[in-house]
Amino acid sequence: MREALPTGASLHDYEAFIAVVDTGNLTRAAARLRRSLQSVSRSLSTLEERLGVVLIRRTTRTAQPTEGALALYQRVSVALREVALAETDVSDASETLRGTIRIAGSAVFVGSYVVPVIRDFSLQHPGVKFDLRISEEFAEPVRTGVDVMIRLGRLPPSRMRSRKIASLRRVVIASPPYLAQRGRPETPADLVRHACIIRTSAQDARAWTFHARDGTPQRVPVEGVFEADNAHVTMHAALAGMGITVIPFYHVRQAVESGLVEVVLDDFTLAPIPAHAVWPSGSRMTSPVRRFIDLLAQRLKKEVV
Repeated sequence: MREALPTGASLHDYEAFIAVVDTGNLTRAAARLRRSLQSVSRSLSTLEERLGVVLIRRTTRTAQPTEGALALYQRVSVALREVALAETDVSDASETLRGTIRIAGSAVFVGSYVVPVIRDFSLQHPGVKFDLRISEEFAEPVRTGVDVMIRLGRLPPSRMRSRKIASLRRVVIASPPYLAQRGRPETPADLVRHACIIRTSAQDARAWTFHARDGTPQRVPVEGVFEADNAHVTMHAALAGMGITVIPFYHVRQAVESGLVEVVLDDFTLAPIPAHAVWPSGSRMTSPVRRFIDLLAQRLKKEVV
């Protein structure tokens, strides 16, 4: 291993320490490790006694690492990842994958596209367990205690490593009652005569850029009487007949297939949304995580996402 744990240190004690720093709370650390609160607290106290320093300043609600603890965290977290890699490499050699994969991602996408892959992967590798955490925010995986995050959209500047696993199609939708009342737009320019539902968190919230079949771009400013910062909410506004909206297809696939909404302007395309697997820098993926991401990327290429 690149880093070695100090002589006499218990691996469980260091695992507890890492979990406390990651989660900022002893109770959450205990839940993550599936240990009792007393066991985590005892490991932390034992480690502090061995090192002769205070690592965590505890209050009733938080656990704040000291400066020395943060330095120790950086080195020990690498060592523990190497231990995990060594274990999974041994498992690989025997063709038996073991361990737990901790994944974070947004609820709708993970539920629709990641969970089915988890099911199939589990059938192939019953020794691998999954810990799935729903998160709509972009955060450092090492700080949230996960092995890999599934992030949608452009990635902000970061030292994290990433792999693009899919390009998510965006479509323009409206409900049949709305189209019956207001008419069906035939070109992007027709949108100026329609009520548009605006997702304010999108980068192109108030000006949608379409591409014709020959690649010619057309940027159309849009206005409407309803806006929200969440795609799930704008989808329901469209279902309610409030107007036309742009949305990732995976959000509305079932609604389109059931006829609750219709795709319009399908002769034109919008820039897709990238989907990435993101993991901590300075570390290799464990074999189970790497194989799972390989399978996920393979499946997403076959899906209409």
